[in-house]
Formats: sequence, C-alpha cells, structure tokens
Amino acid sequence: MDVIELLPRLHLLRFPVGQAYLWRDGEELTLIDAGTIGSGRPVADAVTALGHAPREVRRVVLTHFHEDHAGGAGEFAALSGAEVLAHHLDAPFVRGELPGPPPRFEDWERPLHAAAARHLPPGTPVPPSSVTEVTDGDVLGFGGGAHVVHVPGHTDGSIALYLPARGVLFTGDTVAAAPADGTPVPGVFNLDRDRLLASVGRLADLGAEVACFGHGAPVLSGATAALRALVPESSR
Repeated sequence: MDVIELLPRLHLLRFPVGQAYLWRDGEELTLIDAGTIGSGRPVADAVTALGHAPREVRRVVLTHFHEDHAGGAGEFAALSGAEVLAHHLDAPFVRGELPGPPPRFEDWERPLHAAAARHLPPGTPVPPSSVTEVTDGDVLGFGGGAHVVHVPGHTDGSIALYLPARGVLFTGDTVAAAPADGTPVPGVFNLDRDRLLASVGRLADLGAEVACFGHGAPVLSGATAALRALVPESSR
C-alpha cells in the first residue's frame, strides 16, 4: 500500500485495487473508505507510521458497499474502535445482511472488471458490528463540516462527501481518473449509468477545488471545471 500526502491534512492510501483517504483535524482522524478484505491492519500500520494511534481514527465513512471500498472496514473498526458510516440504502450490504446487487455491465466493461477482480484478495469481509446510517444532507463532524451528498448510479446508496470550508470533495466511484492520462471520467461498473451521470452533474455544481476519486489520481486544483466537462450537454 502506498501512502501519499496530497494536502497537509490529507493523505491518499493506495491499494492494488482502489484507494482510501485519511483526513486529519488536529489529533482526530477520519478514514474515507477502507480498502479490500485484509486492508485493516495495513491501514492501521499506515496511521501509526504517520504519527497517530489507530484509535485516533474516530470514523470510517464508506462511499458505497463494494468490496474494494468496504472490505476492510470491519477489520479496521475492530482494531481502532472507529465508527463506521454508510448510506442507509447500502448499509444492509455493508453489514452483511444481504448480498449487494451486481453492476449492470456495459460490454466493454466486462474485461476491465475481470482484470480488476484478479487483484481482489479472497475471503469474506468481517462486517462491522454496528453501522451508523447517514442520508443526503447530513453534516459530519470533520473537515469543518462534511456534507453527505447522495449520488446514486454506481450503487443506489453511493455518497460523496463535500467539505465546503476546505473546497475538498470525495466522489467515491461516481467519478474516476483514467489510468492512461489521469483525465477524470464518469465511474464504471454501475447499476444505472444515466443516474450516475445525473449525479456527476450534482457534484459539478458544488464548487469544489479538489476532487478525490475512488480510483485514480485526484484533481488538486480546478476540480469544478474538470467535473463540469463530464456533464452531458443535454444536462447542463
């Protein structure tokens, strides 16, 4: 796992598939997404290497239920005591009460998904014993107030987190960066691509300066313009 400083308060934790983000408010930390199965201990070790105790991570906010984002949440919560938060529509899948619905693949997405799946570790995630459910419009206690933005399309309960006081947006898999050149692109492996594109439009209207994606390099300046470029002409 790579640990990359993006801003003085923000680090990127990059896994073989997907990534998470660690936000710092003084001695209190927030983890956005938790990586794949088995990522709990590496995340805890990364927190320690940055000079913090895992127990200083007060919350893990999951952008959606997919295993490359939520797989490590239970393990890390057990190690740190962190609260796990997820949108109420995805929470049953995070808790392991129900199997999550599979994506509706475009034909061209199938080989991409098969290639990514080869890098997912085997096993069954340990679900958090308790998941706090959030919904659109909630404001969480980090980053000067983190606004929960419901962005359905990738999953029904996908969320983004916007920190208006900092101009920082965490998009989850609603937006990604293309591996070839880092250009932002709409997310793939979705339940409903049309709803996802509508959600991209909502994110473009927030006015973010920095955008942190579920996959690929973040945009550290001019994020709003980059997001608006993804919105279909008919939706502008």
